[in-house]
Amino acid sequence: MKFQVTIDRDEDGVWIVECPAIHGCISQGHTKIEALKNIQEAIALCLEVRAEQGLPLTVETQRLEVTI
Repeated sequence: MKFQVTIDRDEDGVWIVECPAIHGCISQGHTKIEALKNIQEAIALCLEVRAEQGLPLTVETQRLEVTI
């Protein structure tokens, strides 16, 4: 499965990665590569836990165009 993730840096320079399709699935790393590796593991674990608990695996996400 492929998931879209968001990636940002915090004020301490730590990379924060989130998977919007899986509520609460967030990870981090000292480098962008480490953060992306960590979110892959987090996604797999989140999906496993959600399946065990009988929860929907993902939530619906959409892209919207916003005109400013």
